[in-house]
Amino acid sequence: MGAAAKLTIGELEASYPTYCKALRLLIRNGRSFEAIQRTVCWERLSLLQKCLPTRYKSPDYLYVLLKREIEQPAA
Repeated sequence: MGAAAKLTIGELEASYPTYCKALRLLIRNGRSFEAIQRTVCWERLSLLQKCLPTRYKSPDYLYVLLKREIEQPAA
């Protein structure tokens, strides 16, 4: 978490869409939940939610939403 300590909240917030996109790609590529939890994007999403809980959802919640979105058959 040393690298994360050097980032400002503003930088984390600015990169939020990128972290969500990375999470979506990891899910789409079939990575296990445990493997995803060890990634930088998961760490940064967790940090954002910890610092600004009213503004950002937990990575666990985002994972469930994105997994459901990806697994739904196209209508």
